[in-house]
Amino acid sequence: MKRIIAIAAIIVAALGGWTAFHFAGAKPPQAKVAEVWKSKTCGCCTSWISYLEDNDYEVTVHDVEDVDPLKDEWKVPEQARSCHTAKIGGYVVEGHVPVEAIDKLLAERPKGIIGIAAPGMPSGAPGMDVDKTPYPVVTFGNGKITLLGKY
Repeated sequence: MKRIIAIAAIIVAALGGWTAFHFAGAKPPQAKVAEVWKSKTCGCCTSWISYLEDNDYEVTVHDVEDVDPLKDEWKVPEQARSCHTAKIGGYVVEGHVPVEAIDKLLAERPKGIIGIAAPGMPSGAPGMDVDKTPYPVVTFGNGKITLLGKY
């Protein structure tokens, strides 16, 4: 009987700790959400979307006739453009950007940055799985393009 009471006490204490944590304003982890604009005929864009979903993103897809007006509106520089454009965590994500670069951007949240891009359609990038040649991912904003890293 003492053993049952001891186990019950442990369970109550654990639940009490969880309740205190839960109701003390601790925030659950943010859902990883992406909204993607692409041509309905683009297979590599669809592959990149699957890659995001495989990495626990909830993705909303918008098939559009022309993505360029959004790129213009969101100030994606010509030299940074690719085939699809996304919004993730308040940033523009242009092209086949890997989740490691997206996570870095969201963790650091550098000032003056509109977004990041994998310019063109780099071989080996997610959705372009041809080979594993390192490719640049850049940040853009304030009229500048800066190398974030090679992936």
